[in-house]
Amino acid sequence: MYPEETGSAWTTKGGSLSDKSARKEFGLTQDEIIEAMKEGRLQYRINYMHGNPYYKLIRSEVETLVNEKYGSDYLKKKKIKNKLAQVNKEMRVLKSQLVSLDRRKTELLESLDES
Repeated sequence: MYPEETGSAWTTKGGSLSDKSARKEFGLTQDEIIEAMKEGRLQYRINYMHGNPYYKLIRSEVETLVNEKYGSDYLKKKKIKNKLAQVNKEMRVLKSQLVSLDRRKTELLESLDES
């Protein structure tokens, strides 16, 4: 890491995201992302995951692009939808854990009755 990058958007947790995440999270297309990179509106770096290249983008720049392109209401709605999806995912995990714990509780109570 370069000393001038300490605390920058590139290294701050959540400060950057992949082009794939930008497409999923903000509803952008790959063409919109590449066009914005060519225009200099998005800084990017090329990273590799398992030998496959992807673009790493700065989150705040992507949010600004989405604001300019679709308006701030669009961004707010997208953020709420993403948070709602995350909550629903956590709820599904907790429900499956609850089912598992209920099963375990039943088994323990049955083995207690047998004793």
